[in-house]
Amino acid sequence: AACNVSKELGQTVIPELMIPLAATKIEIEILKEVIDRVAGEVRAETGVGLEYSVGTMIELPRAALRAGEIAETANFLNFGTNDLTQTTFGISRDDVGSFLGNYQELGVIEADPLVSLNPEGVGELITQGSQRGRATRPDLKVGICGEHGGDPLSITFCETIGLDYVSCSPYRVPIARLAAAQAAIRLAKCRAGV
Repeated sequence: AACNVSKELGQTVIPELMIPLAATKIEIEILKEVIDRVAGEVRAETGVGLEYSVGTMIELPRAALRAGEIAETANFLNFGTNDLTQTTFGISRDDVGSFLGNYQELGVIEADPLVSLNPEGVGELITQGSQRGRATRPDLKVGICGEHGGDPLSITFCETIGLDYVSCSPYRVPIARLAAAQAAIRLAKCRAGV
């Protein structure tokens, strides 16, 4: 598709190919070889040189903890917060409603972790993963995607730890844009001592 747009419209498109649910660097390496081979075939077939990047969706705690290794191959990390929350807490979106209210009443958790990013668990994995990934690859683009990307508290957390972007459902985009702007202003004021 990127080659077709380039040929037909003369516009450059740089696809970002994201490998989901990887737990190890070797998985990324194996799939990147396939992607590179297919990109070469497409280049030969279309005659269009194609720039692209390959990254991964971090959805497993192990991948977050090994993000430094993964970033040796991946050009970007996208933390899939819905699945990372489920795998970190060992819960399922399908049945968490049957006990979540009790957990909140008993003080086990403060807020629904599938609505607002849990900073002490999932947030710590994202923080460590982004730091470890950027220690390996300083220009690493790091963000989140999932419903947390439209939650103002989660967006504030992402801004505070220096993520590059959030992604969310289309209907949440206006709220996400406003929350991101507000978080950036608050952070700038804090840094300026205002």
